[in-house]
Amino acid sequence: MATLRSHALIDCAPDAVWKVVSDAPHISDWFPAITASTGDHKHRTVTLEGGAQLEEEVVLSDPQLRRFRYRVVGGDLSVDSHLGTIDVIDAGGGRSLVVYSTDIEPETLAETFDQAIAEALENLAASVC
Repeated sequence: MATLRSHALIDCAPDAVWKVVSDAPHISDWFPAITASTGDHKHRTVTLEGGAQLEEEVVLSDPQLRRFRYRVVGGDLSVDSHLGTIDVIDAGGGRSLVVYSTDIEPETLAETFDQAIAEALENLAASVC
């Protein structure tokens, strides 16, 4: 299993970043590799560039910790195991540290997911405030 971790320091208050990150059905608003997303705060379906879809389950959405955790539970890609965690941490001075961690198997998907997550964090920083 591959473990990935990316982070971004965002010049925006943690509560504002959390509001965007925790809005599960609207991930396509800030995650460029996801062209469409639907669902609710327990399940969502995302459509990736190229048209593949993933079914995801929200495992945890904790506003006090500002931790959002989800897993892939089905879809068009052969994902054996996946768990994504996004933490929004108060970095002081109205800034947020966003840490996005992912465990994924098979490891052959790691590079693609890692690049997509890095782009998403860059986009999140540009689109939150």
